[in-house]
Parts: sequence; structure tokens; C-alpha cells
Amino acid sequence: MKKEVGRVTEQERDEIKNLFERRNGLNELAKILTTDNQELYERLVKDLGETSSKFQDWWNRMGEKYQWESLLNGNWEIDFNDCTIYLVTEA
Repeated sequence: MKKEVGRVTEQERDEIKNLFERRNGLNELAKILTTDNQELYERLVKDLGETSSKFQDWWNRMGEKYQWESLLNGNWEIDFNDCTIYLVTEA
């Protein structure tokens, strides 16, 4: 089930979109990178951890700022086209 719970500004949308794209790119790189290049692998792991942390921090900050409805087994998702935030749960 998907329920609209709020909106963010375009600037806020751009911030999470950049983090989303970066995290996805790093996850894809992690699938093909081997531990043969230990230095590059360690940089990837560090960057992925930092990016994932920033990604979650954004959701925490915005959820607190806008007081979006939440549920224990739900998660929020954003429509990048119109800045709408949805609460998504298994129906």
C-alpha cells in the first residue's frame, strides 16, 4: 500500500536524489569489484558506508522536520518528479 504523507522542496529532493544515485552506483560497483585491489575496495566500502549513512540521515531529518506519518513495518519513498513523499507498507 502506498499513501501520500507529504512533500519536500526541490532543493531537498535534489539532495536525496544525489545520495540515492551515488548509493546505487556504489552498490553496482561493489558487485563487480574484487578484493584484488585492496585499496580501491576499502575506499569503496568506506564511501558506501558514508553515503548510506547520509542517505538515512536525510530521511531522519526530513521525517522529523515534516512530521510524516510512519509505521513500524513501513518505509518512506520519494517521487523525484514531483517531490511527493509516500509511506509504503505491505498491504
